[in-house]
Amino acid sequence: MPGDRLNVLVVSSEIAPFAKTGGLADVTGSLPKALAAYGHDVRLALPRYKFIKGTEYLADLPVEMDGHLETAIVRGGYLPAGERSLPVYFVDNYRYFYRDNLYGYPDEGQRFHFFAKAVLAMLPKIAFRPDIIHCNDWQTALIPLFLKVKYADEPFYQRMATVFTIHNLQYQGLFPQDILRKMGLGHEFFTPEELEYYGKVNFLKAGLLYADILNTVSKKYALEIQTPDMGEGLDGLLRKRADVLRGILNGIDYDEFNPATDTRIPVQYDVERLELKQQNKKALQEEMDLSPTGNPVIGIISRLVNQKGLDLVAGIMDQLMQQDVQLVLLGAGDDYYRQLFSRLKLRYRDRVGVRIGFDPVLAQHIYAGADIFLMPSRFEPCGLGQMIAMRYGTVPVVRATGGLEDTVIDYHRDKEHGNGFSFVPYTPQALWDTLQRALQLFRQEPDAWQQLMKRGMRTDFSWEESARHYEEIYYEAIRERIAAA
Repeated sequence: MPGDRLNVLVVSSEIAPFAKTGGLADVTGSLPKALAAYGHDVRLALPRYKFIKGTEYLADLPVEMDGHLETAIVRGGYLPAGERSLPVYFVDNYRYFYRDNLYGYPDEGQRFHFFAKAVLAMLPKIAFRPDIIHCNDWQTALIPLFLKVKYADEPFYQRMATVFTIHNLQYQGLFPQDILRKMGLGHEFFTPEELEYYGKVNFLKAGLLYADILNTVSKKYALEIQTPDMGEGLDGLLRKRADVLRGILNGIDYDEFNPATDTRIPVQYDVERLELKQQNKKALQEEMDLSPTGNPVIGIISRLVNQKGLDLVAGIMDQLMQQDVQLVLLGAGDDYYRQLFSRLKLRYRDRVGVRIGFDPVLAQHIYAGADIFLMPSRFEPCGLGQMIAMRYGTVPVVRATGGLEDTVIDYHRDKEHGNGFSFVPYTPQALWDTLQRALQLFRQEPDAWQQLMKRGMRTDFSWEESARHYEEIYYEAIRERIAAA
């Protein structure tokens, strides 16, 4: 079986470049390219949101929804992948997906259980029979359940295996009990052993219970989510399924994130022309209305939510601003943090630059122009920002959790292999002390700092190795499916 060409369908609620709110889209837009490079037939499926244009009609089919039929229109497109293109199937329905945003609606349960049903129902219509359906996060978690409950006796589906990837356990898809009836499932599914979760129906549990293989996006996070502190109430179930739970570190797209060829940054550079990075720093300072000094620039690109450790940043800001540093922040999220950092910008006009919102070009300018990239997350399943920052020679300062611990080696603990700075206690003081170590090296040992930058740029965070690990768990999932048949 290993080495056999596989038919793989990657299913996600967002896939870059078609629809994106965060790292999930980056992963599902990059991993398929790496898998296809190994010779597999990889295709993708996602909802066709209002803003997605340029698709072509392929088929339509009825989907049963709470006693009536809804029409799913399947539209086609392609994801460029080097010299070839990967087929993309967009599930279209005006009622559920013709919205301005991807998420945040009261009928979220109906929207994504329709999507799950439509994805499975469309497969005979498009004449594609996957060996593996790779599901991502709660929005796709019903697919493994429907496959084993609704389609158990249908020959077309019987040997399809599923892999379910947890990108962030905190987001679970919780809905009232009556959604079971709307999904065509009986009350026997509303038990703690099935989908019930503190009086709600938990979509994520469907994936955890029914997928053949589970994985999450770093080895450390796979261990963390099996503990009460970080298991989000599902640690018992995850320990129960630990024998099929894997941790595979995400990669980044080295074609997209390459400072030598990136046309989104003012000046291209590489390890051999590292001095050109300073021109990107100057351009970033001008763009963010900061004084063009040689002082260190600390960059943050983040969702503005509690998970990201922004309370730690706020706790040291006044102290930090007493030093000769500048800080630039790009992000969107909770109103509390939007207002907090906007006030800091007003207080420290020439030292702090803040842009509220999602701006992918400015993000590249920060990766290329900052000296230090800050990610003091409370928890971080994988994190892509620290990898991208290192690719651009920007030194990460992170809290050692999840994928941050798996990717950032603290310089002062291992000067030969260190590629950044990290701390463990979730306290403002720990963040402050670690930043001071980084700033001291920046100011007092410029040669050591430059070697740190180069080491980060040379670290391999491409998808090549991770894709091989996904290939391995695909074969494993097929073996599990066959054994259970």
